[in-house]
Amino acid sequence: MADHNLARAAEDCFARLGDYESLWFEDRWHTSGELHERAGRLAGWLRPAGIEPGDRVVVLMANCPEVTIAYNAIWRAGAVVTPVIFLVPPAELELILQDSGAELVLATPELAANVPPEAHCVTTDEFPTLEEADPSEIVSRAPADPAALLYTGGTTGRSKGVLLSHENLWFAGKAGHDAGHIPGVVRGLLALPLSHAYGLLVTVVGLHAVQQGEAVLMRWFDPVGWLELAQEHRTQISAVVPSMIQLLLAQPIEDYDLSNLSHIVSGGAPLPTELAQELIRRIPQLEVREGYGLTESSALVTSTRPGQSRLGSVGKPVPGTEVRIDGEGEVGEILVRSPMVMLGYWNQPEATDETIVDGWLHTGDLGYLDDDGYLHIVDRKKDLIIRGGFNVFPRDVEGALLEHPAVAAAGVVGRPDEAHGEEVVAFVELRPGQEAETDDLVAFAKERIGGYKYPREVHVVPSLPLTPVGKVDRKKLRERLREEATA
Repeated sequence: MADHNLARAAEDCFARLGDYESLWFEDRWHTSGELHERAGRLAGWLRPAGIEPGDRVVVLMANCPEVTIAYNAIWRAGAVVTPVIFLVPPAELELILQDSGAELVLATPELAANVPPEAHCVTTDEFPTLEEADPSEIVSRAPADPAALLYTGGTTGRSKGVLLSHENLWFAGKAGHDAGHIPGVVRGLLALPLSHAYGLLVTVVGLHAVQQGEAVLMRWFDPVGWLELAQEHRTQISAVVPSMIQLLLAQPIEDYDLSNLSHIVSGGAPLPTELAQELIRRIPQLEVREGYGLTESSALVTSTRPGQSRLGSVGKPVPGTEVRIDGEGEVGEILVRSPMVMLGYWNQPEATDETIVDGWLHTGDLGYLDDDGYLHIVDRKKDLIIRGGFNVFPRDVEGALLEHPAVAAAGVVGRPDEAHGEEVVAFVELRPGQEAETDDLVAFAKERIGGYKYPREVHVVPSLPLTPVGKVDRKKLRERLREEATA
């Protein structure tokens, strides 16, 4: 089998594309040569510091050039990248460190205070002191050897470590590039957290680039900053999650020159069609494309090819990936078979065996394939509400509420109910300066979806809780209902 070592892929990419200004971050450009050399020297320090092949190294940083430097250095040393999103609370970080058995934490200075004192931590401002280190040779690793250990958000309970191999991520990068490559589109705006599976996917896609590309990197997303950078740098493409689109739509988009922006790629969560349509209405030249994946599939399963956008769909399976629907009806659980499917859950063989059955990854997502082979996501299996024996998909209810002109965001969950088994409860966040009565919102939704689906309760809240990657956190909404019931 071909060498799918990610460090080798980075080396080949640099040899192919050469040295050029490739990454803009906070007022200056970084060259690909600079980033490549710094990764090699950091790797040269890791080995003498005691990092062995297969060791886990935690990367605890907000977006910055040092994230990609650390990833490449860790892979060069044969170790396992263990990214932790910068928003993680200290208690959860401690659990991740214990569960992973990480030998080292690489952190930005402002986050180092969250690292337990017993852990070995090196901050990015110490990286320049490593310049005396000699660049490391690439440690040989087999395609099936671990490359990354990513912890899920824990929305279904305790976080699980998802172990991905070099082969998993190499295939994801190749498939993502082949499915989404657009000749001439070379400058992207990146605000996704690189520590999340989606952000990591964008990183490995870049290893397969066939043309010099430029990335404008944000430390973290804010809508005004995103619009300003898109205008200043004339960016052509950006990968986002739906909550980012919601925040952008609340801004005076028309006040910015976004004439170069031609593609938005949305992932991480299903994109309500209403949001996509409004974004296209306000940026007419824009093509909005969706993709679908989960951490267990290296963040990729399907993708919409350029020029083939179909709103409401997350596209077709990427090359080398099979998708089938498990169930007798049109809608069922999405199953995936692919070289991108994880090695398994870290130290949880039973959970692995429950999730991967006969080579098929059981995603826990519900969806269907249309006649043209496009996948449509209906909802999470665990979020399905069964009211009076009828299935209610929260996304259907959220979509109806989002049609209301005053509603900026919506989250729908089930509440235990003696009469019906579960009752449909909605939480909504209103647009700035807008008002709406809860009874009117209930009636509005009833007109659109009627019957058993519409919410019997609507709570207007200042803001909806979000997961670190920007999905509505339904787990926290359910917890709020439980707390109110016991108060």
